[in-house]
Amino acid sequence: MGRPHMRAFHFAWISFFLVFLAWFSIAPLLSEVQESLGLTKEQIWTSSICSVAGGLVTRCIMGVLCDIYGARLMSAAVLFTCGVPTCFTGLVNTSVGLSVLRLVVGIGGSAFVTCQYWTSTMFTREVAGTANALAAGWGNLGGGVTLILTGSILFPLLEWIYRTAGTSMDPSELAWRTSCILPGLLCIGFTFVVIRSSDDSPKGNYQKRKRLGLMQKDSAMSHLKSAVTDLNTWILLIQYGCCFGVELTTSNAIALYFKEEFELSTASAAAVGSVFGWMNLFCRGLGGFLSDVSNAYRGMRGRLFWQHVTFFLEGVFIIVFSRAQTLIGAIAALMTFSVFVQAAEGSTFGIVPYLNPNLTGTVSGVIGESTRRDIEPV
Repeated sequence: MGRPHMRAFHFAWISFFLVFLAWFSIAPLLSEVQESLGLTKEQIWTSSICSVAGGLVTRCIMGVLCDIYGARLMSAAVLFTCGVPTCFTGLVNTSVGLSVLRLVVGIGGSAFVTCQYWTSTMFTREVAGTANALAAGWGNLGGGVTLILTGSILFPLLEWIYRTAGTSMDPSELAWRTSCILPGLLCIGFTFVVIRSSDDSPKGNYQKRKRLGLMQKDSAMSHLKSAVTDLNTWILLIQYGCCFGVELTTSNAIALYFKEEFELSTASAAAVGSVFGWMNLFCRGLGGFLSDVSNAYRGMRGRLFWQHVTFFLEGVFIIVFSRAQTLIGAIAALMTFSVFVQAAEGSTFGIVPYLNPNLTGTVSGVIGESTRRDIEPV
């Protein structure tokens, strides 16, 4: 990985990927948690709301901190902050404990801001749509991979191990209580790799550049004020809430939905639901790439036209998915719906670098904060 550009690109999406791996590691196991702790459906949904609300303030703050301290240190901080509590998921015994834990782990949602800031500072605006979309898409992929990892691999494997060992406790309960340790440890381990082996920008780390007088030292409030007084920031905030907010809601609920609606096992529901996240492998990148192509032919009007197309088709296919009566039909509709959700996200952040190039982190944080508004019980 060539340093600094491509190394920063790969470290950005890997950091985001690992945080999503930990953040949603409990999602495919919520039915088991509900049964073990005797929780109601409303209590499970409350914990999911807390999971997303964890990034309510930290997303805005993280954008400002990236502008001041750089994405390298902030990515490491988010990885560590998310990884440690994820390792202790198995200690939860009440609905309040579950909500508090998911609230703290939800701080990991700030990794989106550090990821987008990092790639925006490393690449020019002409290709920022593709770079941002690929990094964020591959990072979001962690939400799909974790459904397979914890729901379809670790949970049944650990359940079999505990049952074979003849433990006196319920093997299923022990399995969900220990399935989230691995994602947490991966986050903690990669924290130190990011600190030691990456750069804040093509010109070096922020701390050194400020010490040499090569970079202006602005206050956090001046950054935030400049971002929130721009009307375009608020327009994109609403638009992004309508795509990434929808993705977060779906990622939290999809395994539980398939288990209840089509009476699948925990492992099967997790595997089927993971297809939504797996579409991030190319769809968000495709959305950003086509935004760049549209920009090459029609400028900003081209980017805006492509963005509106993706939002329209996202709305169409979420309605189709909600009305699917068969498992095959639901999967097909979910995959198509996912294509346009991810493409809408990619097209939106193809526009963000044009708002205020000097405050990319703060603007990304304010816009990314919109996603927490979009997760409500359905």
